[in-house]
Amino acid sequence: MLITLTEAANRIKAANKILITSHVQPDGDAIGSTLATLLMLRALGKHAQVFIDDSVRKNLQALPHFEEIRRPVDGEKFDADLLLILDTSPDRIGNVRKLTDAPVLNVDHHVTNKNDSGDLYVEHEAAATCEIVYKLARELDAPISPDVATCLYTGLATDTGFFQFSNTRAETLAVASELIKCGVKPNFISEQMEKKSLAEVKGLAAALNSLEMFYDDKVAGMTIDYATAKTFDSTEGFIDEIRVIDTVDVAFLITERAPNLCRVSMRSKGVDVSQIANKLGGGGHIRAAGCTLKMPLTEAEKILVAAIGEAI
Repeated sequence: MLITLTEAANRIKAANKILITSHVQPDGDAIGSTLATLLMLRALGKHAQVFIDDSVRKNLQALPHFEEIRRPVDGEKFDADLLLILDTSPDRIGNVRKLTDAPVLNVDHHVTNKNDSGDLYVEHEAAATCEIVYKLARELDAPISPDVATCLYTGLATDTGFFQFSNTRAETLAVASELIKCGVKPNFISEQMEKKSLAEVKGLAAALNSLEMFYDDKVAGMTIDYATAKTFDSTEGFIDEIRVIDTVDVAFLITERAPNLCRVSMRSKGVDVSQIANKLGGGGHIRAAGCTLKMPLTEAEKILVAAIGEAI
């Protein structure tokens, strides 16, 4: 059921034990929004805990209170009266759903979120879920400490390409400004998010060597096979290296994370890639989206290229 931001705040006010989670393959907005919410709710006297059913890349482990995040264990249960899902729909939280049967409150900004299994507040215009969490903090009259502000700013910065993408609005920059006033150090966040291991730099070189162009150079794609992918834990920023090609409208990266399991990321300048991802079982934003294809790398590339071709 679609609800308002005030109604979402009221659901949180009424709960005492809150399980907070986000999607597998968590990014800066997922980790930033969950950690910020955790700290805010604890400051309000709530019993809250973050569970993420996946590993988290090293860059994000520099965020305040990262060590508070737990990963679910088989058979584990968590006594909660509210399951708060941020930055995704319930079908992408993995085994966290097995931890509790508590009612669901879903807060998100993805246009593809059609959750009908609980209360949903979705704001498609928001640049990041962290932007919504900032507004939620104001509704809850929750304190925004420097640690909370740092987590929220990270989500804003990473989901907007450090305020370069088309989803950056005046309101987004206004929220970022308020967070800086609360104690954020933008240089610290940018330095942490830009860090790459030697293995990741070598992985980028391998990805660039795989570059192929399609549809009169309107589409650029890279692939990373399993042998290469298993040597590092993040491909963050790889796709931006080809998105900037002047003729390109759609860029994609396919990473073979396991045999017959491929992660797809897409970026665009005009095409709605969220619709492409949605048809392939994924989702995301109009200009940035992704999906998982359970098939070999070569087959995944063939299917994705065909789907992009239909869209353009």
